[in-house]
Amino acid sequence: MKKVAGVLLKTVFPLVLGVYLIWFLFQSMDEEVKQYFYKALREANYFWVFLSLLLSFFALLSRAYRWKYLLEPMGYKTSFWNRYHAVVIGYIVNLTIPRAGEATRSGMLYRSDGVPFSKSFGTILAERVFDLIMLLIIAISASFIGAGDFWKIKELIEASFSSSPESSSIIQLIKWIVIGLFLLGFAIVFLVKKIRLKIIGFIKGLISGVLSVFKTKKPFSFLGHTLLIWILYIVYFGVCFLALPETSTMNSTGILLAFIAGSLGISLTNGGIGVFPLVVGLVVEYYLKDQYGSQAQGIGYALGMIIWSSQTLMIILLGLLSFYLLPKNYSKDGDIRENQE
Repeated sequence: MKKVAGVLLKTVFPLVLGVYLIWFLFQSMDEEVKQYFYKALREANYFWVFLSLLLSFFALLSRAYRWKYLLEPMGYKTSFWNRYHAVVIGYIVNLTIPRAGEATRSGMLYRSDGVPFSKSFGTILAERVFDLIMLLIIAISASFIGAGDFWKIKELIEASFSSSPESSSIIQLIKWIVIGLFLLGFAIVFLVKKIRLKIIGFIKGLISGVLSVFKTKKPFSFLGHTLLIWILYIVYFGVCFLALPETSTMNSTGILLAFIAGSLGISLTNGGIGVFPLVVGLVVEYYLKDQYGSQAQGIGYALGMIIWSSQTLMIILLGLLSFYLLPKNYSKDGDIRENQE
């Protein structure tokens, strides 16, 4: 029963939420705004979208290369392309089961290069800590730079979700479910010693993972790739704004706030379905509404949909290709091959 509840909470609930948000996105636009939405999709300059996909692909390559700096100190020499395939397969799994991609990524590398699951999974957790630190730095910087806009955008998002009684009721229900789950989780952690010790051990493991980076032979190379990955993320996101003439002149603060909104939204549903184009669109609408009036909503949602759908399609295609290519390197007799860089 517990396993069924866990599966429902991890997979079905985020998917249902994502589908609802897609419905909400289209339902919130009147016919005039929908015309602007479809017009923006038709007339977008997709050269910039293609360029953003190229930059995103380079970020994937950098992420695969960065991984070796954590694996090599443990004595594991792995193939670059096997690491790349494992990374991409992890992303495509995250589209179906949120946060399951990390475990899949470790499993793929074990099957191709013989790296024990626990070892590679620990390095992925260490990577995630540094990625979270980078996201927090960007979020705090953007919030300080555009402090006034930040709170106004928050009010706009809240107003959008409370625009109809049905939407308001559903959002209130989601809020109470989240609060209830948080309180239940806190009570369980407080009362059950075994779980409390597991969480303490997990936190210690994260700290150990962060410190392990500085035990590598090239810590600055790892940090350099981390910085490169996030620069590529911001640049590929910003390049998409050039695809529409209305958003091509949007200031950097607005682009950063939209980037943060989208990055946080991705964690809420399967691959950001529904929530990513919605929150990015609302931020864009805030910055364009004085100049374009009612068109701003359609333009914002169109841009959010362009960014999300293009990135998702790329991950699906690359992931399927990696599923096809990686099995050729599996060791069927159980022997572990030594893969060279």
